[in-house]
Amino acid sequence: MKNLRLVPILLLGTLLPPAVADDLTVAARATASGLIQRLGAKLKEEMVAGGPDNAIAVCRDIAPGLAGELSRKTGGRVSRISLKTRNPLLGQPDAWEQQVLAEFDQQAARGAKLEALERSEVVTEPQGRFFRYMKAIPVQPLCLTCHGTTDSIPDPVKARLAADYPHDRATGYVLGQIRGAVTIKQSVEDAR
Repeated sequence: MKNLRLVPILLLGTLLPPAVADDLTVAARATASGLIQRLGAKLKEEMVAGGPDNAIAVCRDIAPGLAGELSRKTGGRVSRISLKTRNPLLGQPDAWEQQVLAEFDQQAARGAKLEALERSEVVTEPQGRFFRYMKAIPVQPLCLTCHGTTDSIPDPVKARLAADYPHDRATGYVLGQIRGAVTIKQSVEDAR
């Protein structure tokens, strides 16, 4: 379980045919990568158009909408999560997600290629069996405007974040860390 590449345990203890499990992983990877790319492009566009204020609005307003759109399209729950949430009402990881995020952080600290960190498996929970997938979101230079260290975040951004997110814990990041992840959870029964 220490290797965060797609691991053989995906099929252990499951009744999913290998082709179905592979298809779910490929689809989840495409969904997660698509969300990260769309969000990154929108952030860059809004930074150019209106600076950090517009970028804050992208993460606050547009990102949850994009995740909701993908959830409706795929039939699974698509969202962004982090161990250091900005909004405690959104982005809180469940136990499985917390464990995987901690493993991503350990891998990042050991110099793993951040863009390649992902995990997929089928898990049994009290509500049933679910296909779970996570793809790490590495800290990019653009992220540091709102998620960097106290010294690197401009004062107007600090003021806006304090007003919009009084319980913000999503700062203090530096390049080479994992900001969070895109997570996908889909019922195995819906996936067959």
